Amino acid sequence: MTDKSISGLYTVQFHTLGCKLNFSESATMERILADCGIRRAMPGEEPDICVVNTCSVTELADKKCRQAIRKFAKSYPGALIIVTGCYAQLKSDEVAAIDGVNIVMGSDKKNRIAELIGRWQLDRSSQTVDVHGFRELTDFCPSCSRGDRTRYFLKVQDGCDYFCTYCTIPFARGRSRSGTIASLVEQARNAAAEGGKEIVLTGVNIGDFGRNTGERFIDLVKALDEVDGIERYRISSIEPDLLDDEVIDFVAASRRFMPHFHIPLQSGSDEVLRLMHRHYDTTLYARKIEKIRSVMPDAFIGVDVMVGTRGETAELFEQSRNFITSLDVSRLHVFPYSERPGTVALRIGHVVDKHEKDARVEIMLQLSDKKLRRFTSRFIGTCRPVLLEHPAHGSDVMHGFTDNYLRVEVPRNDKSANCITVVNLESISDDVETVIGKAIAI
Repeated sequence: MTDKSISGLYTVQFHTLGCKLNFSESATMERILADCGIRRAMPGEEPDICVVNTCSVTELADKKCRQAIRKFAKSYPGALIIVTGCYAQLKSDEVAAIDGVNIVMGSDKKNRIAELIGRWQLDRSSQTVDVHGFRELTDFCPSCSRGDRTRYFLKVQDGCDYFCTYCTIPFARGRSRSGTIASLVEQARNAAAEGGKEIVLTGVNIGDFGRNTGERFIDLVKALDEVDGIERYRISSIEPDLLDDEVIDFVAASRRFMPHFHIPLQSGSDEVLRLMHRHYDTTLYARKIEKIRSVMPDAFIGVDVMVGTRGETAELFEQSRNFITSLDVSRLHVFPYSERPGTVALRIGHVVDKHEKDARVEIMLQLSDKKLRRFTSRFIGTCRPVLLEHPAHGSDVMHGFTDNYLRVEVPRNDKSANCITVVNLESISDDVETVIGKAIAI
């Protein structure tokens, strides 16, 4: 990268891996740089800065991060390469050792990206500047951004105090902390002023909202529901033990909060849940699903499932499969267990070999397809409101989501972008991922 002032750095390109929270924070970093006169690189344009926002939830995630970093360094040898996110936080030395990396920036430094670029320009005595830091993961950095999406992502909480035996996120993200309700409502109002129609509430453990502010998640939900201009809210992943019945009842009665939940389960075996140090058992989990179905029969319920964890014998896996089969949920998000250095899970006996782990993943994926097809089939032939997204360049179709989170494809009509449109749901795609529909003129 040539010598320029911070305001003279012309272009930036982002590559984001991992969760919705990361995508929200990437969009916020892009906005911070835009305020400094740094614009997004156009297709085919060589960027001055490349930012890789990383994930470290599994060993595979780490591998994908390394591949992305090396690809940027090879493709743009003259660019300033910045690596941030959970992988940078947990394994900064490993990241710094990758050829071409200039700045290793921990999760807590994302809102200081412009400052750190300026610092790097002033002092280039070392090839790589490592500013990751573990002890500073105490402040809450607000984030509400859209990026390329129609939906906005509002970061309401960060960090986690749960310390599940398989997970490194508390080390990468720090302790649980939140913004204030007043500050988050203000960000929602700003999104509405920009034309935003839908906001997804994101965080690491959003049900733990308010631990540092003395406020409650239900109070946040009620306050956001009053923001004029926002037509839809969605609650992203929320732990079952933190999903209060009061929240479920409020969502059921709300016009703005959609009938859509994502509730991690991880295992349908109480023994495996105990080994994982999860904060609930299958009885509590089943009760939450039954509660949702009793007040929102059409709600989409997504479920995280991890298979092949240490201690998951064949018998315990069968217990898990049977329990999950019995649940009236819409879809499974299936992950193979991945060994993470420094986790308590490494002390647990009975290691599941890769072949068996892959077989269990396939069993759960097939179960997921059956559940998704069964759920989606209920709505074929009906009409539902769909928030249509901006179509891809050159495409003759456009996509969006129903209120209950069915992905819908309709013929392109640019006037419908970022608008809620009534769509007749006609058929299911072969891969079960999409409903083919037709917009209805009213």
